[in-house]
Amino acid sequence: MKLQSFSHSQQKILFLGGITVIYLAIVAWLDFLQGPPYWDEVNFWKSSLTFSDSLLPSLSDLREYHSLNTPLPFMIFGFLEYLFNQGMVAGRLLNLVLSLGIVAVIGWPSRQKGGRAILCLIGLFLCPYFLFLSGRLYTEMVACTWVLLGFVAYVRDRHWLSCLAFVLAISSRQYMLAFPMAIATYEFLAIANQYRQGQAVSLRQHQRWLAPALASLSFLGWIALFDGLAPTSAIVAHAPEVQQSTLALTPGGIVNFLAFVGAYIVIPEWLLFRPANPLQSLRNNQKKWLLIAGGLLVFCLIFPPLDTPYGNMGKVAELLPFYALNLAMFYGLALLTCLRFAKPDLLFWIVAFNALIMMKAIPWDRYVLPLVVAFWYLKSIHYPKTQLNADPIQADPETRLA
Repeated sequence: MKLQSFSHSQQKILFLGGITVIYLAIVAWLDFLQGPPYWDEVNFWKSSLTFSDSLLPSLSDLREYHSLNTPLPFMIFGFLEYLFNQGMVAGRLLNLVLSLGIVAVIGWPSRQKGGRAILCLIGLFLCPYFLFLSGRLYTEMVACTWVLLGFVAYVRDRHWLSCLAFVLAISSRQYMLAFPMAIATYEFLAIANQYRQGQAVSLRQHQRWLAPALASLSFLGWIALFDGLAPTSAIVAHAPEVQQSTLALTPGGIVNFLAFVGAYIVIPEWLLFRPANPLQSLRNNQKKWLLIAGGLLVFCLIFPPLDTPYGNMGKVAELLPFYALNLAMFYGLALLTCLRFAKPDLLFWIVAFNALIMMKAIPWDRYVLPLVVAFWYLKSIHYPKTQLNADPIQADPETRLA
């Protein structure tokens, strides 16, 4: 798409006009946010009511609400109910506003980003869960907002603010743990690389991995509070089998998640940002890519993707008449992801930790949404083009996210 042919003011008008139409349509579609509860909204609203009796939750409230989700979104929704007594409408409106905030951060065509920002916004919208959950009482928008703020602070070298945002993200959904862990790993390897090269490293540079590492450790606080991964009553009533045992893992879930990334990130990115010479890239990386393809195939045969009735990808899988086609679909999409994120840069670690954490979750493509938000934000600002610290693999900064 050649949005560069539009002037800066025309790009702004296109953004404002398009977003106005889209969000008015969402509000009308959801009966002006007053429609009946939809699926998980029923249980999420019950959990929110646990925190609606007072401004400050009790310790028993934090331990006994009946949801697998960490409680910050329910605390916020309950706080809104305590103040305004408007039922789910207030929480839905908050999610709609948070969605608009995410859209503005990623898609606003500033002079630095120009038409690139609008393309990244289109990429965000191509993940159907973003707009679908924008006006519903789900927990994703709260979690995605904190993740986005964590990355905004991180790229601006406000590492302790980023730490706080990721602590709040983990307090909103447990699997947001993947993002600070990825940053901490990436930055620690960068520091280690500088030490290997005999370069001096300042205390300030150590903040780049210490802050996200401390944010990651906040997850242990929730484990101590719950005496597990979630409140005991919620695990007994709602948890899938893999979450009922601390040591249980489903490695096949990695393949599912990598396939989700392929469908909702890699393919949209290729359509919106066509590579200049894909055949040349194929020739240059042929041996490496064949090794990746073979390794992934072996992994899929040992740990095949999980059967899932959840989400859009689950519905597509159920329509396929043969298991071999099902396996081929997940393998092909997962392979696209592995090839796209083959360099061990920041995005590699973000995808890797998200995929590893999915060994403890049901294979639902909805769980890819926070990664979609983070990816398109980093893509919109062309990060890490301007990153100053050493890169673990000495990648060309102009092409690490291009």
